[in-house]
Amino acid sequence: MKKFIVMGSGAAFAFAMSAVLGTGIAAADDYAGMTYADASSAASDAGESVVVAARVGDKVSQDECLVTRSQSTPFTSAVDGAAVDGVQFYLNCNGGVASETKPGNSLASPAGREAKAAEEEAAAAEQKELEAVSTPDE
Repeated sequence: MKKFIVMGSGAAFAFAMSAVLGTGIAAADDYAGMTYADASSAASDAGESVVVAARVGDKVSQDECLVTRSQSTPFTSAVDGAAVDGVQFYLNCNGGVASETKPGNSLASPAGREAKAAEEEAAAAEQKELEAVSTPDE
């Protein structure tokens, strides 16, 4: 019985230590969801150098690509061994909303919903402009 209590308390201690030491702090990604132009400008203003780590798609210019995630550069300078202050961007350059014939963002994603809303707004504005031109003044 004594052996059982010692083993049980040791397991409980190990579990408690893993709970205390094993939990990390999640950090929010300040650049995710921004266009590359806005994110790189913000990173430069913060004194960080910008590196494009990966790019998916080629439907929009690089400035219009969405940053899907970012991370601090894990590099050190080859010259003096100092840590490099920088950020790596992972870009989605598909643009717009996906359809049967073209790649893009899913309507289930925030970026896809925003793109769809922008497309619908532009179409409504174009329709209104056409109606104003084709309808004679009364």
